[in-house]
Amino acid sequence: MRLPKQLRLRKLDSHKKDFGHIFILAGSPRFSGAAVLCAEACMRSGAGLVTLGIPKGLNNAIIKIKPKEVMTLPLEETQKGNLSFINYNKIKRFLRDIDVVVIGPGLDKHISTQRLVRKLIYEINRPMVIDADGLNALVGHLDLLRVLCFSTRILTPHPGEMARLLDKTTEEVQRERKDIAKSFSKRYNCILVLKGYRTVVSEPNGRVYINKTGNPGMSTAGSGDVLTGMIAAFLGQRLNPFDSAKYAVYIHGLAGDLAAKKKTQVGMIASDIIEKIPEAISISS
Repeated sequence: MRLPKQLRLRKLDSHKKDFGHIFILAGSPRFSGAAVLCAEACMRSGAGLVTLGIPKGLNNAIIKIKPKEVMTLPLEETQKGNLSFINYNKIKRFLRDIDVVVIGPGLDKHISTQRLVRKLIYEINRPMVIDADGLNALVGHLDLLRVLCFSTRILTPHPGEMARLLDKTTEEVQRERKDIAKSFSKRYNCILVLKGYRTVVSEPNGRVYINKTGNPGMSTAGSGDVLTGMIAAFLGQRLNPFDSAKYAVYIHGLAGDLAAKKKTQVGMIASDIIEKIPEAISISS
């Protein structure tokens, strides 16, 4: 698959702001690595600027392990160290200069965090990629998506998360992956990326893309966080939402295939996928 011009060619007088400022709301004491993987994948996929919104108690630790190019926005936390609902106004002000929002990697399921997530999804007029605990916050609250009309929402569930959203079993989801994705996109006016073997990307008008890159070695912790960062980066480079998801899924799988050749399917980890993103982009250019 050949990538579109926006991802292959850059004008000589380009500026970092031409390629999007991505804000990633992520991280908790148990899952700080998810935030870092998402941010690094976002940078490697061409984003001009990336800011991580994280609990302030994690800031020093994340600064030590994140890519030097990624900025942080330390936020107030609950007694357990999770992001607190009281951050809403601060985040809303910060997002005035943001092009794309990511919500979910490693957030955990604290009630205050979930309230914050739902309010941001409902209120913020920015293209948004929702993953992991961002999706969990929508369980029982999917009608929030139905009333949205002002900006794009891209949801990236794995089959288990999709099952929770729909109150089905994982087996039911897996049996009807394409039909379930199409129906969900239409009903909730969103782009859906149903991950797994032959990842399905669907949009409200019925268009569907079924991916053919990738391998079982990508069934490893953090792989989904990498994909989320890639989708956001492509959105920031002005691709339309469906193409952002489609091309990110393709390049993510291709990077995984390249990583498996070097590390083997058994030995590869999510960081290996990130390492191969530039090569996968080059091959597809």
